[in-house]
Amino acid sequence: MKLFKNPDRKEWNALLERPAMRMEEIEKQVSPILKAVQKDGDAALRAFSLQFDGAEVDSLLVSDSEFKEADQLVSSELKESISIAIDNITKFHAAQKSETLKVETMPGINCWRKSVPIQKVGLYIPGGSAPLFSTVIMIGAPAIIAGCEEVCLCTPPNQEGKIHPAILYAAQKVGIRKVFKVGGAQAIAAMTFGTETIPAVSKIFGPGNQYVTAAKQLATKEGVAIDMPAGPSEVLVWADDTANASFIAADLLSQAEHGPDSQVILVSTSEKIIEETQKEVAKQLAVLPRKEIAQKALSHSRSFLIDDEKTALQLVNEYAAEHLILALDDAVSVSEKIVNAGSVFVGHLTPESAGDYASGTNHTLPTYGYAKNYSGVSLDSYYRKITFQQIDKKGLLDLGPHVERMAAAEELDAHKNAVTVRLQSLID
Repeated sequence: MKLFKNPDRKEWNALLERPAMRMEEIEKQVSPILKAVQKDGDAALRAFSLQFDGAEVDSLLVSDSEFKEADQLVSSELKESISIAIDNITKFHAAQKSETLKVETMPGINCWRKSVPIQKVGLYIPGGSAPLFSTVIMIGAPAIIAGCEEVCLCTPPNQEGKIHPAILYAAQKVGIRKVFKVGGAQAIAAMTFGTETIPAVSKIFGPGNQYVTAAKQLATKEGVAIDMPAGPSEVLVWADDTANASFIAADLLSQAEHGPDSQVILVSTSEKIIEETQKEVAKQLAVLPRKEIAQKALSHSRSFLIDDEKTALQLVNEYAAEHLILALDDAVSVSEKIVNAGSVFVGHLTPESAGDYASGTNHTLPTYGYAKNYSGVSLDSYYRKITFQQIDKKGLLDLGPHVERMAAAEELDAHKNAVTVRLQSLID
């Protein structure tokens, strides 16, 4: 991690730049996959599974016997941990339910808004080098809590045509039974257009590599919503001289091991902490099984020594990290000043890993600076907000003339007339 000491503000944009995503080039590779699935359905999915995953898949839908087998393969200890994670995530997301909002804006005019679950949602779960069964919980539990009518899950099979047992166990534990053995851009295509086996959905959730990300972006052109734009995973740790270098190094490496295009950033007012952290990173990196992946991520990561906290805060908010760890003595008060971040981890004993798995918040978060204008996945992500209004005689008599006047001023006579004919019926 290269160190930059008090860089000039004019340099910030360049220094905080994420690894480049060549979306246009990747979309050109992904587009034919989407078209093939749209045209040939399940046959295309089986062909792509053989091509990309080396798997011959007879039945795309996971059977009851496969769910039972997965249940036997997951250890009781992991089952206990998954149950605790589901409990915490369910508690946090269920608490986000809101009552129908009703307001009488003036006598005789009642307006209300209610949350209506999206009927059909599709979940994508990566299953390559790291089978993310935790993501099943993160995007599956809120879908069930929201009451979505149809929830289907796609995840790539291994070369034997099977799904990782922990993914299947987590799916059935949160209440999802429609699991399909298909991954990559072809899975996004299946949920976008529908096939003989996989239903088309209205919104797609879940992380993935650049091909999955490109496919999701192309899906939006077909009228399908997605959870958020996505880029490689990232973390920023803001530390002062009370921080523990060992903790910081572990947090940085936990994100770096996600992928070679991940990015980790360290911001500190203490040069000593930066030096100690660099030593700890080298020490911990040496024994990581995913060492090579983490090393590549560290090659385009940065450390910043900033003399004053005010400037450090500005730098942190400018980066808008997916994960922001406040390893500070006054972390709680500083957290109130954070305006751009996907999820914030407050204090020395709050590792980002807790949010990734089991504390209760969602780990599906905006990356690549999108935290400036996007939220992470929440219960609201699975709802549409529909507004209603009802006007009685007094309400129309009082409000109607104002609507007529405004419509006339915009030269929209039909709009005016829709009020006028009603007013005349009341007077007659």
